[in-house]
Amino acid sequence: MKTLILHHDDCLRHDPGARHAESPARITAVMNGIRNLPGTELLPAPLATEAQLELAHAADYWKRLLELEPHKKDPQSRIALDADTFLSPGSLDATLRSSGAACFAVDQVFEGRAKNAFCATRPPGHHANSTTAMGFCLLNQAAVAARHAQQSQGAGRVAILDFDVHHGNGTQDIFEDSPDVLYISSHQIPLYPGSGYPEETGCGNILNLPLAPGSGSTEFRRIWSDHGLKALEVFSPDLVIISAGFDAHIADPLAQLELVDEDYGWITSEICSFAGANCGSRVVSVLEGGYDLNALSSASAAHVAALAG
Repeated sequence: MKTLILHHDDCLRHDPGARHAESPARITAVMNGIRNLPGTELLPAPLATEAQLELAHAADYWKRLLELEPHKKDPQSRIALDADTFLSPGSLDATLRSSGAACFAVDQVFEGRAKNAFCATRPPGHHANSTTAMGFCLLNQAAVAARHAQQSQGAGRVAILDFDVHHGNGTQDIFEDSPDVLYISSHQIPLYPGSGYPEETGCGNILNLPLAPGSGSTEFRRIWSDHGLKALEVFSPDLVIISAGFDAHIADPLAQLELVDEDYGWITSEICSFAGANCGSRVVSVLEGGYDLNALSSASAAHVAALAG
């Protein structure tokens, strides 16, 4: 079986503005890095259904986004949801592809049609909670996919592992009272969104692993080896979802953790090794951040190469 790559050109049509870090060029960079890697298969990302969205998001929140999205007849128009998060014509199709890809990937790995999967889609999702868009994120595709796995594939326990440089406050908020979902996040502190401290433990299902600026490879690998991966073993999930942000890279302009491509290959290989031994190799990865295009391309290639083995 192969590593499934899910992508759709609708994800290029979400346009938060010419100077915005979360640009359509991000997906072009990712696809340039991962296209035609050995052991992979590229398929189009489907649209999520409203029923799938409502597993993690309030119905009136989605209705509000539909009402706010600018009309396609005015392609330059944008609606600001906060200082960093915008709707343009085509934004909702893009975010529907992101959540649809994640749900489809879950089905493929549970039904034995793929070894694992990577969703090369945007916008990112881990800052969005059930009722609020923020931090470039509209829908939380990792959360939607986790609940889809539980509802449609009978997954009892799902782990979400997040190595984006920013804390996934939206994911934590959605699951902090859900003992059947483990959320582990490594991230830089201090940094946006100002959450993700060790004392934030939910109902015992949240593990935050904050890192100081300049921590680099050694400290990143230590906290995952000593804490994150051990907690994953104890939890023993039926599925692992990766919130794969590449903005902790040394070249990224938005943070200072100073990771390199090999760190992404290492953590991905460690996760896949666990999954191979404990949950039928079921791993679904969704793209989160990463804002230096060259680093995003090379780091996502290291990630997908490790998924493909």
